Order: sequence, then structure tokens, then C-alpha cells
Amino acid sequence: MHVLMNLTEFNQSDRCKNFSCPERSVSPAVYILLYVCSAAVVLVTVCGNLFIIISVFHFKQLHTPTNMLVLSLAMTDFFIGALLMPPVLIWITESCWIFDKSYCIISFIIASVLTTLSIYHIALIAVDRYLALSNPFLYPNTISTRTMSIVVSSNWCACLAYTTTVYFNGSFKSSVICPGECHLFLNEVWSVIDLVITFIFPLSVIIIFYTLVFVIAKKHATAIRELNNHTRPKTQKITSHSMKSERKAAKVLGILVSVFIMCLLPYYSYSLLGDLIELQPVTFQKVLIGLYLNSTINPFIYALFYPWFRRCIKLIITLRIFQTDSALINILI
Repeated sequence: MHVLMNLTEFNQSDRCKNFSCPERSVSPAVYILLYVCSAAVVLVTVCGNLFIIISVFHFKQLHTPTNMLVLSLAMTDFFIGALLMPPVLIWITESCWIFDKSYCIISFIIASVLTTLSIYHIALIAVDRYLALSNPFLYPNTISTRTMSIVVSSNWCACLAYTTTVYFNGSFKSSVICPGECHLFLNEVWSVIDLVITFIFPLSVIIIFYTLVFVIAKKHATAIRELNNHTRPKTQKITSHSMKSERKAAKVLGILVSVFIMCLLPYYSYSLLGDLIELQPVTFQKVLIGLYLNSTINPFIYALFYPWFRRCIKLIITLRIFQTDSALINILI
């Protein structure tokens, strides 16, 4: 996984000889409460993203290019909640890795794929919003749902191929996995390559395109105010409404990106500082769960800013989606 790029030499036998899991110092009541809270976080993450997946899959009105990216991001967040959060939360609660070495390696490989997918999804969303705002008339004719589905599928394949290359080409300098510990280490060359591919490049794309998005959105806001000051024909009203919709989408996705970056930066800061200063394993666990909590937060962003998502949740909970022609219900009114 990207965060573990510490290149310090280790004597594995000595390290494991001296390593032991710390004794649990919390009371049984607190211990149970930690597990209850962990289960609640996992449940909220899985269910929240499952609502997004079902909504975009089921309702025809939501079959748009941008929502294909939203759907794919929700699937990534769903897998993070279902596959990665439980072992990490258990690791934090127990202060010890209680699973075997194979599961540790598999967890890091899955985490590598999903965290890379997440940041590239955000980068693609930034590019998509830029194209939609900069060419509002050309965008619907050039970017179709099918085109975006191909882009999303290519993104998944590329991330899987990259992770497979990293983990199966002898890129590990050492693999220090003592009983009760779970850490993997990349060599010097791949640590730099990994940092560029999984962080610097996509983050640069996000910053550049969202800067352009907000510049364009500001111009649109000025244009809308000017139109509101004059009598305008119906076609101009439609254009104004479209521009407002695109600006709102850009604003919400901008919040999504901002939250993601806030969750991401501690994780990659740990990656960079791990070679310079000695950080405790508990610090790694905290930044890791902080990154994963972004998958919990995302559905709340949609629920807060998108009325259609709240309507979808209501229709799903009340089982109205099983009614005939429920996929054609107008949820955007």
C-alpha cells in the first residue's frame, strides 16, 4: 500500500523477536462500545453507498454521464466499507493485527486498488465538470452515458493493472510482518513511482481542473445576473436554468473533492514523513481510518445537497422501487 514506503533497513528476525502486542488497557464496557461504534461506522458506510448504487442503477433519470462516475465512486466506497474498514477497525480496537500474514497482504493489495480508484474518480469528476461547464452545448452531444461507462471501466482496469504490476514484480524491499503486525515496504524506485502515479499526478489534475471550474462558474454567475436584469426569451431562460444546474453540480462535487483531499492529505503526509521521522504504528492506523471515513462521509454530502437522493432513499426504504414502472418515477422535481 502507498503509505508504507519507509525504506529503513530491518532485521526481520530481531524485529519480530522484540515485537509484542500491547496489552489492552480499556475496561470491558469501553471495549464493547468500541466494537459497537465500529460496527455502526461500517454499517453506515455500506448502507449509505448502497443507497447511491441502487438509486443510480434503478432510476432512469439518473442515467447520466456524471452519475456513472458517482456510481463507480460509490461502488469503490462500498467495497472500502465492506472489505477494508472491518479489519482496520478491529486492528485499532485490539491494538494488534489478529489475522494471518496472507490476509494482511491481501488487505493491502485491495486497499491499494481502492484508494487509487478513489483519487482517480475524483480527478475524472473534476475533468467532467470542466467539460460540462466550458462546453454546455457540446458536452451532451460528445459525452454520452456509454462513453463515460467505457471511461469508468478503463479506470478500473488501469488501477488493477498498476497494482498487479507493483505487487507482483518484486518491488518489495522488505516485508516485515511479525505476529500481531501488518506492514509492507516498497523499494526506493517504486516508492517514488507510486507516489507520483497515485498522488501527485491525480491531485494536480484535481487542483488544475477545479480551479478552471470555479473560474468558469464565476463567469456563469455574472452572466446569469445580467440575464436576470433584462427581459429575456424562453430560450435564454432555459440556458440560465441549465447554467445554474451545472454550477450547483460543480459546487457539490467541489465539496466532495475538498472533503476527500482533507481525508487524503494526512495519509500521504504520513507516507512522506515516514522516512524522515519515527512515527508510531497507531499514527498509521489513525490516518488510515481517516482516509476510509471519507467513504462514510460521501453519502451524507449527497443527502445534504441533493433532494433527489433523499427521495430515492425514501422510495427504496418503503420498497416502492419494486412497483411496476418505478424506474420511471420523476425524482428530479
